[in-house]
Amino acid sequence: MRLQKKAGVAKINVFMVIRSDASSLLMSQEFKYIVRVAGRDLDGTKKVIPSIAEIKGVGDSYANAMVAALKLDARARLGQLSDKQLQQIEQALKDPTLMNLPPWLLNRRKDVDTGSNIHRIGSDLDFMIKGDLDREKNILSWRGVRHSLGLKVRGQRTRTTGRKGRTVGVKKSSLQAAQAAQQAAANAEKK
Repeated sequence: MRLQKKAGVAKINVFMVIRSDASSLLMSQEFKYIVRVAGRDLDGTKKVIPSIAEIKGVGDSYANAMVAALKLDARARLGQLSDKQLQQIEQALKDPTLMNLPPWLLNRRKDVDTGSNIHRIGSDLDFMIKGDLDREKNILSWRGVRHSLGLKVRGQRTRTTGRKGRTVGVKKSSLQAAQAAQQAAANAEKK
């Protein structure tokens, strides 16, 4: 406790220390340690934003904007949320247009097929990326050719990096064995 005196009135400020680990939380019977959201099991002891950000295709910024748009408590643990709030999160992940988020937060702006702004998560995102790579390979664009050859795509240097397990140099033992074989052959010719 700290005591402050202002204008003759004593004012007491009480500072409480709240431990953030899961063991110190007062968890009711309704607390869920594992929460299923968007086909993924999430840790219920983590706070809402980091938990939602674990879903593939959802980052910290998108999770923060989603929690703010749904008016959820960002300081709460995911396991403390009610079933109704979890359903709101599920619905928002399926259809982000309900939240009126800015288009720059979405991971698929001006989609090639539809021309609309959409957001994909999980296996849908994997499938869409694979389709993009296949399309690039089929039209034989530079990016598609680099992808099909397994080389760097974005203009990086390739002289010394990106060799992916190929032999880089000559091992000293193989060099010594070759040198010994040459000396033996040279000695055999002299005799």
